[in-house]
Amino acid sequence: MRLTVEPANCTLTDIKLHQVSRILEVSFDNGETFKLPCEYLRVYTPSAEALGHAPGQESLQTGKEEVNITGIKPIGNYGISPIFSDGHSSGIYSWDMLYKLGSEYSSLWKNYLDKLKQAGHTRTEPLKN
Repeated sequence: MRLTVEPANCTLTDIKLHQVSRILEVSFDNGETFKLPCEYLRVYTPSAEALGHAPGQESLQTGKEEVNITGIKPIGNYGISPIFSDGHSSGIYSWDMLYKLGSEYSSLWKNYLDKLKQAGHTRTEPLKN
């Protein structure tokens, strides 16, 4: 799902991966900390695999309830590229995108669940956050 990401005017200061709970915790220099479920990050991947190469080519990501992050590659001084347990590793998450995903979690997750329902899909377990 394509997101419009505006500058967050803050910098990431810490990343903690909690593999047992499948949570990526990100903290910013403005004092905000967000706990982002791996499933949530995976379904909002900014990769061409999910987004396509133009608007309207997006592919709804389904069946990601059990996905975890097995590694994280730093991308310059502006982002990360998580390596997901389902083999996906091509999405680059900028600090601004991570901030948006954290600060707009409730509405973005609801939007994803609505799109799943519209497409006739259901999740196999509730999201733990």
